[in-house]
Amino acid sequence: MYVPMLLPQFLDRAVKLYGKKTGIMDDEKVYTYSEVNGRVNQLSRGLRETGIGKGDRVAYLAPNTSEMFEGFYGVLQLGAVMVPLNTRLIPEDYLYILNHSETKVLFVDEDLLHLIEPVREKFTFVEKIIVHGLETSSEEITAYEEWLGRYSKNPVERPEMDENDLATLLYTSGTTGKPKGVMLTHRSNYLHALTTMHHLRVSDTDVLLHILPMFHVNGWGSPFYYTANGSTQVCLRKVNPEEIFKKIENHGVTVMHMAPTVLNSLLQYAEKNEIRPQPQDIRIVIAGSAPPPAFVKRVEEKLKWEFIQVYGMTEASPLITTSIIRETQKHLSNKEKYRIKAKAGYEFIGSDVRVVNESGDEVKQNGKELGEVIVRGNGVMEGYWNNQEGTDEVIRDGWYHTGDMAIVDEEGNIEIADRKKDIIISGGENISSIEVEGVLYDHPEVLEVAVISVPHEKWGETPHAIVVLREGAAVTEEELIEYSRTRLAHFKAPTKVAFVDELPKTASGKIQKVHLRKDYWKGKEKFVN
Repeated sequence: MYVPMLLPQFLDRAVKLYGKKTGIMDDEKVYTYSEVNGRVNQLSRGLRETGIGKGDRVAYLAPNTSEMFEGFYGVLQLGAVMVPLNTRLIPEDYLYILNHSETKVLFVDEDLLHLIEPVREKFTFVEKIIVHGLETSSEEITAYEEWLGRYSKNPVERPEMDENDLATLLYTSGTTGKPKGVMLTHRSNYLHALTTMHHLRVSDTDVLLHILPMFHVNGWGSPFYYTANGSTQVCLRKVNPEEIFKKIENHGVTVMHMAPTVLNSLLQYAEKNEIRPQPQDIRIVIAGSAPPPAFVKRVEEKLKWEFIQVYGMTEASPLITTSIIRETQKHLSNKEKYRIKAKAGYEFIGSDVRVVNESGDEVKQNGKELGEVIVRGNGVMEGYWNNQEGTDEVIRDGWYHTGDMAIVDEEGNIEIADRKKDIIISGGENISSIEVEGVLYDHPEVLEVAVISVPHEKWGETPHAIVVLREGAAVTEEELIEYSRTRLAHFKAPTKVAFVDELPKTASGKIQKVHLRKDYWKGKEKFVN
């Protein structure tokens, strides 16, 4: 028997088994799963009346709110495609993404509307803008609650859908300046949800605090697998340590997903304010850049939280490995366990993950031989939206080539050692060094520039520009940083600028960034942080 795996089935299950249970908590707004479903049906009816049908793109620019959550199911049960937008971009980025994706309807939080206003008149395909939190509609924009209230909460007739239909279109920074649209199907997201809920031990006893942005690879798929299991989900609009600890205590939170920088801020806050461990067991799921073992130790011994390191990328739905201690490793000392937990770990069920050398052969499991991480599996994307050349660059011979360089230890644990691509991950967000370089090259005083990642206590790593000025130029570090910040999202701009007479190059003229990084990463075991 063939029954297509469709993401709206997860909410259907939650309503059937947990309809009266609290599903979503968003400050004063508290909804049972049945109430959430009613609002989702209203949303779908409104979108259908607006002209949205199967395959149409609907974008969301919002923090972690109940409205953002409703979008996943209200859009997807129409067979339409969800396009979550990073809330940290600049107006020109949104203009590119919305036009490139041919988005027809845009939902935006009232607090973020100012990011859209400067470019709204340049949208090519957007027909309607609906604003969360707005009280009254105008000619140009529609108030969400006012609009939603026009429609029935009764079940919506769904179009015929196949599991291979596109479900989500996720824009990610690549090695080129323009974002790429990662195409993930219902099948990819569905199977990723099944395998992830297994590895993370998700159940109906869980209370998830949504710290990781839902726009970030669909919140690592969390709105799917926590909903499928009837878990209570608590929304967090802004990352604030004090607010997070309040919600942990008030709502009995059992699990949180976040970037290492956020966890570090929580740890510092807890130590400063002498926060005592909560009585409930708490799991912390971390990805972005592996922390040192000493950091894992502080989390597990000071806060008594279980530290779970995962690894993945947008192109793989995203999670493909975990460092959860296996039964065969439970005899190890705590020190050895912390070392293992700081690694990317071993493959998820459903993902075939390998580390290969330039010949395509798997590296030896000796913790020394370096190779590139490649993966194949049901979670890997269909490709980049309207970008066959970019797709062909990374999917070769049936494998997705991540560009991450790694070693493998004797027990098969993968440890990321360096990046083949010039991608900087700052606070969990991807930054293209080439994009930053392109902005600096536009400055009339800049002759040459190389942007590299350097360690940063708060953000893990940040962009650092090394610049060769034109003869007679006198521009300052502060001026170049400010110049960048006026043309890029602030998190993409260099935090520091160094001036040199020349940049190291290969015989063919390519700048050797590896030599530039060495001075800044002295004392580090690897070129990632």
